[in-house]
Amino acid sequence: MDIARRNNVTVTGNPQGRTVVLAHGFGCDQNMWRLTVPALANDYRVVLFDYVGSGAADPTAFSEDRYGSLTGYARDVVEVCEAFDVRDAVFVGHSVSAMVGVLAAQMAPERVGALVMVAPSPRYVDDEGYRGGFSAEDIDELLESLEANYLGWSAAMAPLIMGNAERPELGEELTNSFCATDPDMARVFARTTFLSDSRDDLKGVRVPTLVLECTQDVIAPREVGAFVHETITGSKLVTLDATGHCPHLSAPEATNQAIRSFLADLK
Repeated sequence: MDIARRNNVTVTGNPQGRTVVLAHGFGCDQNMWRLTVPALANDYRVVLFDYVGSGAADPTAFSEDRYGSLTGYARDVVEVCEAFDVRDAVFVGHSVSAMVGVLAAQMAPERVGALVMVAPSPRYVDDEGYRGGFSAEDIDELLESLEANYLGWSAAMAPLIMGNAERPELGEELTNSFCATDPDMARVFARTTFLSDSRDDLKGVRVPTLVLECTQDVIAPREVGAFVHETITGSKLVTLDATGHCPHLSAPEATNQAIRSFLADLK
């Protein structure tokens, strides 16, 4: 299989530097990292890709069986790393991709040597002693709305997810990204994302980890960032001066500074 074509892989930056893999979240693609790549390219080899079912990845490679769990997306990551001889990479995952990175590190520890989690959530549904931000009824309604009218759901939800109402162009960009995703594939990814529970997987993380949270985030409230930080031994938690769920777009300077500082400390 041509992994480069399947996942629309892009390799840029300094070929002599440590590899940083940038992984997008639900409804997005690698273009969401366009403000981060210039901050890394001089010193690091940067690998970007689209998950199957997203962006310009090969839609014929999509399988509901494979992508009905986060393990399928983690397999994409591992196979991209294998195809491009990525070893000891720093995996930067946004939103659900943070948990995909945890799974990929478990599958192939030689490929992933550190994690950066941007607005992560191991479980979106509240549980006893845990606040994920949504009740089970909230998630059921969200998924029912998405499945009934994906384009309408995207137009309503994307600006809320992005936040920063005073900058409507950001919400419009996320809306356009959502709407460019095949609705049937998006439904699978959405169910996989919002019904996932990766809390136990966090306990097995043994690599240096940076957790980036925002001051206000309707998808991943600060209680979630605290939980991730407390569960991963030795992790570092940074609260960005940013709002919304996509700080790499809404506050790229602060996000990039935090990532670069973490990378520098790894040397």
